[in-house]
Amino acid sequence: MIWLRALAPAAVALAIGAALSWFVSDTVAARWLGGALLLFALMQAFYLTRVHHWAALPRKRDVPVGAGGWGILLDRLARVARQQQESVAELSAELALLHSAVDRLPDGLVVLDRFDHIEWANNAATELHAIFGSRRPIHLFIRQPEFSAYLEGDERARPLVLSLPTRPGRLFELRLHRTDDAHRLLITRDVTEQSKLDAVRRDFVANVSHEIRTPVTVIGGFAETLLNLELDDATRRTYLATILKQSQTMQRLVEDLLTLSSLDGAGGVPVEDTVDLHALIAALADEAGVLSQGAHTITTRIDGPQYVRAAATELESAIRNLLTNAVRYTPAGGRIRIEWRSRDGEGLLSVRDTGIGIPEEHLPRLSERFYRVDRGRSRDTGGTGLGLAIVKHIMNRHGGRLQIESRVGEGSTFTLRLPGRRLMAALPTAANDGGAGAPAERVDGTDSAAA
Repeated sequence: MIWLRALAPAAVALAIGAALSWFVSDTVAARWLGGALLLFALMQAFYLTRVHHWAALPRKRDVPVGAGGWGILLDRLARVARQQQESVAELSAELALLHSAVDRLPDGLVVLDRFDHIEWANNAATELHAIFGSRRPIHLFIRQPEFSAYLEGDERARPLVLSLPTRPGRLFELRLHRTDDAHRLLITRDVTEQSKLDAVRRDFVANVSHEIRTPVTVIGGFAETLLNLELDDATRRTYLATILKQSQTMQRLVEDLLTLSSLDGAGGVPVEDTVDLHALIAALADEAGVLSQGAHTITTRIDGPQYVRAAATELESAIRNLLTNAVRYTPAGGRIRIEWRSRDGEGLLSVRDTGIGIPEEHLPRLSERFYRVDRGRSRDTGGTGLGLAIVKHIMNRHGGRLQIESRVGEGSTFTLRLPGRRLMAALPTAANDGGAGAPAERVDGTDSAAA
């Protein structure tokens, strides 16, 4: 087709020239052919100029339109250019989408060339390292000496953890990955929370090891003494009692650890039961009286709903821990009072004691795992340092909180604050009507009406 279109004008010109030579004269025919040849040369020069002009800026100019053989050629060239533009537009859209997705990542990404100059950085990296401009060395923005040493070393080395001036108080992990022979990828990730968790885990393991070491050492020492020495019955019984006490301490520690583990693995929302809180308080008050062995005056005042929605075993564990602590840390002859009431849409269960009290500076950390005000006194009373941590965890799972008030020499008050949605305004149909009426007060296991 292109040959026919290219040769058709020449064939027409030759035919006209032959006709002129036959019917007019050879001179006229020669002049005609000379003019046709000149016109053909000018047309070729015209189209070559247009193509050259378009090729100089093909992205901003349309492919020229031609006639004859040039028309076919330029049409095909226009089709190729249009397909290329569509491919470029599609790739540009995909690249823009990829950049947009990468810019939304919380981690900073920086592409470095072989000279450690920045070729590209996402938004997070730009903000974290205050990057501006392009083709600048990365060490102009990250100036810590340890980073310079890491940059010059092996990228397979351990990632670098440091703080950044743009984010005071936070820790970031910087890791280098080689993408090819000419480029490396620098990834910056916030590891503050992970570092805190690692520190908590290390402290937890250290505390558990420390708490277990003492009873194990005592048990081992007394057991060795019993095996190697001839002792009288009284001394032997004393040593065996000490071994029993230390083994019970270890047992309580293991039980508390298992309780914390089960709470951690139970998820965020506890399984809810209908709990008869009046009966639970009475039962736990009797249990505290047995633990006290008559050394304390234990009273209860119940002025709140009889039923609540909660995980029965968890709520029982929380109240028991508070009562156990009150008995352990209140001197003989002291008073312990349990109160259950509702106020301002909340259920408040308080355990008050007249014990030694807690200095104010210790109150914010009192519910931390293994935190003790007096480590020696806690060990003498058999405490594991996990009771209040368990209580706090249980209250968090129930949407409530643990409130602690204390004065040195006057005693302490620990209050479980349950949200109003867990209080049951009406009794279940299967329950009896014993929950209504005036508040009940109980002293040393004896019920009496309160004014």
